[in-house]
Amino acid sequence: MKYYIIAGEASGDLHGSNLIKALKKQDAAAHIRCWGGDLMQKAGGELAKHYKDMAFMGFLEVIKNIPTIFKNIKFCKEDIQNFKPDLIIFIDFSGFNLRIAKWAKTKGFSTNYYISPQIWASREGRIKKIKRDIDHMYVILPFEKEFYEKKHGFPVHFVGHPLIDAITHTPVQDEIIFRKDNDLDKEKPIVALLPGSREQEVRKMLSVMLSVQKDFPDYQFVIAGAPSLPNRFYSSFRENHSVGFVSDQTYSLLKYAHAALVTSGTATLETALFNVPQVVCYKGNWISYQIAKSIITLNFISLVNLIMDKEVVKELIQGDFTHENLKTELGKILNGANRERILADYALLQQKLGGVGASQKTAQLLIKNV
Repeated sequence: MKYYIIAGEASGDLHGSNLIKALKKQDAAAHIRCWGGDLMQKAGGELAKHYKDMAFMGFLEVIKNIPTIFKNIKFCKEDIQNFKPDLIIFIDFSGFNLRIAKWAKTKGFSTNYYISPQIWASREGRIKKIKRDIDHMYVILPFEKEFYEKKHGFPVHFVGHPLIDAITHTPVQDEIIFRKDNDLDKEKPIVALLPGSREQEVRKMLSVMLSVQKDFPDYQFVIAGAPSLPNRFYSSFRENHSVGFVSDQTYSLLKYAHAALVTSGTATLETALFNVPQVVCYKGNWISYQIAKSIITLNFISLVNLIMDKEVVKELIQGDFTHENLKTELGKILNGANRERILADYALLQQKLGGVGASQKTAQLLIKNV
């Protein structure tokens, strides 16, 4: 069969790559064309557009790039028509994907959503579009099934979280972390810095994260470089601080980390699955943040706290994301009772996520439901 997959971010590229591998195991003749990144292409997808050309963060940034977005939408529709897939698979990236889904449904394509838009967080009214335009939904968070089925009468499949598969299948490379030019001490505990994957968010986050380095001389700080950004982008940060750096090897870094400072997003859950106590951080454009705050109805922003429905890890958001606050909260998780409590909650979190096999389950259901 022919599959057309649309992912628009680094996390979507990761989950899309594992889905492609699973589809190829289930369907030896699978022909897959995709919007994604290097991982999806390496897994066997024919890349139509790279997510680097589509990653705009925040309301203002989206507005400034509207012409590019509409060009991408037009190209996507034309590309789908030319490819003529048996089914289309949307991975998160709701602003773009729901537009394409509306069009695709009218053209008679099979529309499948893997990794639901977070309508439980904001703009719940989008459920009308989903019920109208999506044939099958595959959700990865345990509370999403109840949200869709009990609250909105829309049947969905809970397949478990694909991060568990991703972590299980990604080899950890010790030599990447302790290579000579990093000048790291194997005996000195590591604080991992995960500042995000987009240039503008990294600039906002990393300076504050690095500001607490001098307060913890017994620890070594290491930046996790995003695959979407060139290594030279991080040079200015490294020149002003004695800090380690690894590019596109976050899992290897988390294996050795004692604690982490993490920008809100998928990375918060990845960090938890590696059993690394963390402080969750977020600071965006002021206007974008005010708009987001007015429409988001959640008590938390990190996936860890959302899934557990309580504060497992501390969140420092916008004005609270300061040097002093970060210093205080990092100190709490390096040792002591806070650390042990977080690790105990992480164990419960993993039980809730449904175990391994999300990609395989989704691939089987996609083929079955065509």
